[in-house]
Parts: sequence; structure tokens; C-alpha cells
Amino acid sequence: MFKRIFLVVMDSVGIGEAYDASKFDDLGTNTVKNILQKTNVQLPNLKKLGLHNLIYHVNDETTGYYTRAVEESNGKDTLTGHLEMMGIITNIPFKTFLNNGFPDELIKQLEQKSGRKVIGNIAASGTEIIEQLGEEHMKTGSIIVYTSADSVLQIAAHEDIVPLDELYEICQIARDITLKEEWKVGRVIARPFVGNPGNFTRTPNRHDYALDPVNKTVLDYLKDNNLEVISIGKISDVFNNCGITKSIKTKDNIDGINKIIDIQKEKFKGLCFANLNDFDSKYGHRRDVIGYSNALKELDDRIPDIINNLLFDDLLILTADHGNDPTYKGTDHTRENIPVLIYSKKLIKNGQIEVLNSFSDIGASIAYNFNVISPSGTSFLNKIK
Repeated sequence: MFKRIFLVVMDSVGIGEAYDASKFDDLGTNTVKNILQKTNVQLPNLKKLGLHNLIYHVNDETTGYYTRAVEESNGKDTLTGHLEMMGIITNIPFKTFLNNGFPDELIKQLEQKSGRKVIGNIAASGTEIIEQLGEEHMKTGSIIVYTSADSVLQIAAHEDIVPLDELYEICQIARDITLKEEWKVGRVIARPFVGNPGNFTRTPNRHDYALDPVNKTVLDYLKDNNLEVISIGKISDVFNNCGITKSIKTKDNIDGINKIIDIQKEKFKGLCFANLNDFDSKYGHRRDVIGYSNALKELDDRIPDIINNLLFDDLLILTADHGNDPTYKGTDHTRENIPVLIYSKKLIKNGQIEVLNSFSDIGASIAYNFNVISPSGTSFLNKIK
């Protein structure tokens, strides 16, 4: 068994349409393959771990084990993917407000309780809406509210106009309001930005206000058994701090990778659960193929550093939470299978293992390793040697 497990979510790095992609209007999507074809980016270290075998259905020699996982839940968003990974299956999708924005009554309550007017209230790209409404926001102090195909209510505000503490307080107000069943979005997200009209930039001070998981997750059972659950990036926000023993925020992917390596150098027993969000937020939603390609290359270049800092009885799992094919139409996530790349210096064999029928098999494997309860899923640890 392994003393420490490092689970790294390459946010949105999907590897091909799911069996039910047509239900989500996502036929033909394949985030990594389509990026490779368009940019010819070389990812030798991810290739060694088995990523290319999964994409091209080949069986080249690898340094570890690899497989794909199929999403069991009904959805393709961050919250659904992460919850399933830790044992919670979402059968009824979280509510979305893509077509008409949020109801007038909700907006009126938010305005009354926050003391600020709302502008926007449409489905939009975060970077585009601050360019469109940022100047008006700065002149009037009104907050920018918007949504997307995800179950989210996002509030954007300039840090010089609405101080961070106030923005976070407004988001908490919005979270409380949206606990009402018919308005119950999965997450409320603070989206602060800086700069001047024509040159706005979102800052790393994003904060997510998620719903509590409906039941205990693997993270809770790890924590209850005095094991460490170290969150890097937005993991603690996604799980609303449930089951987390230590939370470390990050500025971007590179900072996240550096934080992973920092934690590798510490002594602990348990799970380090990290999310590298730039793939999704900076490049997938913006349909920036080159940016996404460069981000994959940045991670690939640092894989040797991560592997070199693993102890003999550590386990590394690289995976994703959904797809976000930047070559596809629209700006939404894409319903794809995810890679599961498994490496340890302790392993003496390598190769492909059978497909995981649920993301929850990942959490079940972590739970099995530490002899704690998993709400769902089947461990794959008996398939690796």
C-alpha cells in the first residue's frame, strides 16, 4: 500500500467523446487529440505515462499504468466530476440558467441584500462580459452577474470598486439566496478583476461557494480517520471545505505544480488533491487552442520534477474532471472520457488496465489504500503491481 497519494486533476483534459456524448450535443469532441492534431505539440512525458496510448488506441511501452474513466453522473461540469471522483453520483443535474439569466425575484433579493445594483444577468464568457460591462461597473458600482452552461452564478467586480471582502460577502449572500430549491445552482463564484477599460484582467482572487456534498465523500472518511487531505488550487472550494485538512490556493498552473512539489517535500500520510485549472478557465472556455497547447506543454515539462520528488511508497494519479475541447463549437464543457495515468516507483509492471466505469473508481482506490469507506466505485489497486 501507499503512504501518500497525489491526485492531480488536469481540469478539462478530456480524451474523447463519452458513449452518451450525443445527449449533450458533443459528438466528435476529443480535447487532447484535437489539440495535438492542430498544433503538433510534443508531450513526451505524458506520452510515457500512457496519454497517447489512450488517444490513439495503441499499446506503446509506458512507465506506469493507464486507463480511461467513464462519467456515471448526469452532467459535465466541475462540481459533478469532482464529486463523482470522491464517491457522490449526481443523477439529477444541477440547475442552470443559460437561456434567460436568473429570475427577477432572485436578482431583486441580491440587490436589496447587497446594496448594489446588478448589471448583466446573461450567459456569457467571463472575460468578454467584463470587457462589455466593466466600464459601466466602474462608473456606477453595479456588480456584474452572469452565468454559463454550468450551474453557476458568477459575480465580477473591479477590486478598486468593490473591495475583495465586500465581493466575498456579496457572494455569500448570493449563495444563501440560491439555497432556495428552484434557484439552487452548484456554485456561486467571485470573479474579481483589475485594470482599465480595454485592458481588464481577472485576478487570482477567485473564490467559489459550492454546495456541501449531499453525503460524506472519500475526503471526509480520510479526515475522520486522521489522515491528511491537502487541497491545492480550487479543490477546497469545490468541496466547500468538507473533508479538507489543509487548503493551499494557487495563482495559475505553474504555481499549482510548484505547490505540489512543495508538498511532496513535506512529511504526511494521506492524500494531496490538486486541481490545475488554467486548461479549463483560461483556454478551454475561450477556445484558445494555442494557449491550451502551451499549457499542456508546461505541465509535460514539469512531469519529471513531480516524479523525481515522489517517494518510493507514493502513488501519483493524473486525471481530469470533464472535457473542454477548444476546437469545438460554443464555449461549454464537453462530455468526454477522462484519462487516468497511474505511476509509482514501487510498481514493477506497467500497461493498460480495463476501463473504469465511473470516476468514483478513483476515489474508491484511494479509500481502499487507506482502509476507509468509499460511498461508491470499485478500486483498481488490485490491477496494478
